[in-house]
Amino acid sequence: MNWLLVIVGAVVGAPARYLTDRAVQRRHDSAFPWGTFTINVVGCLVLGLITGAVAEGAASSHVQLLVGTGFCGTLTTYSTFSYETLRLAESGARFYAAANAVASVAAGLGAAFTGTALAQAFWA
Repeated sequence: MNWLLVIVGAVVGAPARYLTDRAVQRRHDSAFPWGTFTINVVGCLVLGLITGAVAEGAASSHVQLLVGTGFCGTLTTYSTFSYETLRLAESGARFYAAANAVASVAAGLGAAFTGTALAQAFWA
């Protein structure tokens, strides 16, 4: 049953990642990978909310498998973040590469902490 929850979440997360990336990137005329950045930060926020909800007893481990592991696991992407950062550096856009690396980690951690804090505020 657990693996099925992960698969169902992944089936939704993967296309959501692609469609969101294209929609966000279309709105920005920049070398900076806004689509991946946005997706990863939102995914960190959702994962923080889910983790906090499970920790407070407001959600089950099944929800964590479905949304946290399945959906967020395929929505967010460390490999694309790494590839795009490397591509920026190799193309001479070193400022964008550094900004992507620093901002992605900082914003992702901030979003995860925010999600956990929101979950605690709602369900503690």
